[in-house]
Amino acid sequence: MTFPQTRPEELEKILASSAAASDEWAATSPSGRAKALSAVADALDEAAPDLIPIAQRETHLAEVRLQSELKRTTFQLRLFAEVLDEGSYLDARIDPADAQWPMGAPRPDLRRVFIPLGPVVVFAASNFPFAFSTAGGDTASALAAGCSVVLKVHSGHPDLSEATGRVITGALAAAGAPSGLFSLVFGTDAGRSALTDARVKAGSFTGSISAGRALLDLANSRPEPIPFFAEMGSVNPVFVTRSAAANRGEEIAQGFIGSVASSAGQLCTKPGVLLVPEDSGILAHLSSQSLPAPGPLLNERILTGFMESLKQMTNHPGVKVLTEAAGTADQLPTSAILATTVEDLLQDPDTLLAECFGPASLVVTYQDEAQLTAVARVLEGQLTATVHGEADDDVQDLVQHLAKRAGRLLWNQWPTGVSVTYAQQHGGPYPATSASHSTSVGTAAITRFLRPVAYQGFPQNLLPEAIQDKNLLGVPHRINGRLDVG
Repeated sequence: MTFPQTRPEELEKILASSAAASDEWAATSPSGRAKALSAVADALDEAAPDLIPIAQRETHLAEVRLQSELKRTTFQLRLFAEVLDEGSYLDARIDPADAQWPMGAPRPDLRRVFIPLGPVVVFAASNFPFAFSTAGGDTASALAAGCSVVLKVHSGHPDLSEATGRVITGALAAAGAPSGLFSLVFGTDAGRSALTDARVKAGSFTGSISAGRALLDLANSRPEPIPFFAEMGSVNPVFVTRSAAANRGEEIAQGFIGSVASSAGQLCTKPGVLLVPEDSGILAHLSSQSLPAPGPLLNERILTGFMESLKQMTNHPGVKVLTEAAGTADQLPTSAILATTVEDLLQDPDTLLAECFGPASLVVTYQDEAQLTAVARVLEGQLTATVHGEADDDVQDLVQHLAKRAGRLLWNQWPTGVSVTYAQQHGGPYPATSASHSTSVGTAAITRFLRPVAYQGFPQNLLPEAIQDKNLLGVPHRINGRLDVG
């Protein structure tokens, strides 16, 4: 299939417009930006009957899944609009002048607030054609922050991206947003060129470790390195204690199969490793389960990568196939649950703890619960880590080790299904992401595209509106370090 490519002269016009729009958009009031985001959400909801069939054709995802994902997409746009109206995202801090400041010298008037970074290049994901793509969380959070967005279209759904882009630009124009605020670029070369352009001040990405690392290195190699927020690889290990296995073994086995099979295993939070006691009935429960019939994966590249990863795992001398469901055609994958021992895992963690993106997962049997902590110690950075246990289980040491290696910890739940909310953390130490302090889901995602500036001794009329005395009423801010809602 031939995909459109953005030519260099077209890219130059896009970047110039994006830089100009970014300045105007940054100066737009938070309430003005909120209205524009809500307008985009309304327009996407209205366009759903046109967009969803295109998404089905290009991604092979089910209509129900895509309807839910589009709802999530418009929800997060509206949620960021609420964040803008509420105001605490600015983290406004005000220290009035204090001649008696106890450090031994008078304190000047200091006022600190977040401001937008500037134009952002967003690299769309393949597995979420709405929620992590053209109108996804990175676009929503960057626009909310006051930044313009250049969206590098994913080759897996170019027609959907183009159609969604038209909806976004139309809604933004109708809301009075500046021209050039949101643009699409097509092709690998255009994406790399945009990321290295001096006018671009940040980048974001969701995809493979290899591609994410290449873009991260590119962002860091610029004469002016820029923040680059990449979500990459994660196996999302699940640890099952002896008591949990004894009390809820069949329930855990069923939940595991359902989580692995969700969206044909093409979720970044799919549980790729399940650790269970070797003498529990969970292996028998898993062996007796019928895996869902495999369906087509998102695209040929993902299918090829999955089959290669699965072959590498099944060829490992310490791994056996516990249960599988073979594809009925060349373009369909094999779904599989594999099994190994904790000893084999610890001898070759690089192979057995590698992400296998697709409908397969690895069950690891252990003899002693102390071995769970040993596995936690060899883990790379993860998006999630899960413990299935009972209230009186002694897992404090395990949980402490997992907190060092994952961005989100779960207790007796499954990691698939990432709620868009205020306290969500969708990130983790490398290679889960390139910036473990940030999140790509939830309202805290806005801070990726902001930076703090402190103003010392300025007259009121030269201060940003958010930290002028007349605008503090009702807006959360800190005075002398203490929260004050005005």
